[in-house]
Amino acid sequence: MKRFFNEVISFILPILIAVVLVLGVQKYIAFPINISGDSMAPTLHNGDMAIAYRLAEPDRGDIVVFPGPDAPNEKYIKRVIGKAGDTIKYQDNQLYVNGEPVAEEYLEPLKAANPGQLVTQNFTLEELTNEKTVPEGEFFVLGDNRPVSKDSRYFGFVHSDQVEGTTNFRFWPLSDFGKIQE
Repeated sequence: MKRFFNEVISFILPILIAVVLVLGVQKYIAFPINISGDSMAPTLHNGDMAIAYRLAEPDRGDIVVFPGPDAPNEKYIKRVIGKAGDTIKYQDNQLYVNGEPVAEEYLEPLKAANPGQLVTQNFTLEELTNEKTVPEGEFFVLGDNRPVSKDSRYFGFVHSDQVEGTTNFRFWPLSDFGKIQE
């Protein structure tokens, strides 16, 4: 009986340890995220899967994961355009942060597919939010597919406490395996 008990323990214990490790990593370090929708195209597409890191502090240009303000059970994936203290303006397909033009290489395929059209409609932060700068502890986020993305232009700022992680690594599909374009 003792031998049988030892065999059961030697079989179950490694499985139990593996489950605890996986759950611990997902809760405190990183978790998989399934991309749903096309708001981040052409960078991320519907059905892509990526790894989100909980420990990274989001910076301008990072892709973040947070609960949808209008759909808390859904995860929104958007790009940080502005952080605390930033002024933001979009004019003629050019992003300006703190008065300086910012290159957005990830939008080039969208601009090339729509020559002569505004990929991002003109706006200022103040027009959208009645704030001159991004408030402390908040982020202004946009989807890369600006014409269809539901983002800070519609629901306002994302509080830093709402950000569950940042992502810069795609693992599915295998043909796009690797670092995500910034």
